[in-house]
Amino acid sequence: METIVISRHIGLVQWLVLHGHVNPDVTVLAHATPEVMRGRKVIGVIPMHLACHAREVWSVDLPNLPLELRGKELTPEQMDQCGACLVGYKVMTIENWHDIIDETGVNYY
Repeated sequence: METIVISRHIGLVQWLVLHGHVNPDVTVLAHATPEVMRGRKVIGVIPMHLACHAREVWSVDLPNLPLELRGKELTPEQMDQCGACLVGYKVMTIENWHDIIDETGVNYY
């Protein structure tokens, strides 16, 4: 399965390579479209309406990011200091939310 990175942050891509999550020649795009995401493993911050087109969506979470660093370009070292970790998700479109039954078999809707 092909992996692509959707990000405008060079530090994020460097962090992914340094930690062995992607190859240095990984495809990096600034913007996501359903066509480029379809069937692929995608790493980035992706809106739900686009994430549902990917096979897998992975986000780099920064649980200890201080307020003063939000919205700033971070180095891989800063990302490590902020507790950076890769977290995977499977996202799908649900046509009728009334039909959703949780893992215990209970329909709460």
